[in-house]
Amino acid sequence: MTPPLPRFHRLPPERRTEILAVARQHFAEHGPQHASYNKIIEAAGISKTAAYHYFDGREDLLSAVLDDVLARLLDALGPEPSASDADAFWAGLESGTDALTAHLLGHPDDLALAEVAAAHEGGAAWRGWFTALVDEGQRLGVIRTDLDRELLVGATTAVVGAADLWALSALAAGRQPDRAQVWTLLAGLWGTKAADRAH
Repeated sequence: MTPPLPRFHRLPPERRTEILAVARQHFAEHGPQHASYNKIIEAAGISKTAAYHYFDGREDLLSAVLDDVLARLLDALGPEPSASDADAFWAGLESGTDALTAHLLGHPDDLALAEVAAAHEGGAAWRGWFTALVDEGQRLGVIRTDLDRELLVGATTAVVGAADLWALSALAAGRQPDRAQVWTLLAGLWGTKAADRAH
């Protein structure tokens, strides 16, 4: 997928936001593979001629939407982790996870596209946040250093992603998820010092 054409970026920010919001809704409702490009541009009030000045086609529009969703998710999660000590590390992780869960609950289109957005372009941006998390945890002595760093990053990313989906499912069913279970799961992955904090 290629990025939108330069003319799209020259549109006023409000208009770009509006186009992406309409497209995000369609891709979320019908799925990234099935949403109709023609219906999206019609709903966004763009002629076919103008649409091809902004995007090479449907895949470029999808790429722009996924980039936007990922930026919104990372915005909700907060900046890359930086903490003065282990307690601050855990507090930052908890608040970031809570903020992301709240964002997904309040933005069902982002929720519907979150998994695809996180994997977009090989998942580099999403993985970058979790790489920073593991690096910071290792620096503070919270996360073990006896395992391969890439393995820990991949496993951490997968566990947090699964935990977010689990928490949202519980909330949708009217149950409050027990966050301690997530910390226990991460502590088991990260090692003894993390396990001390989880209990």
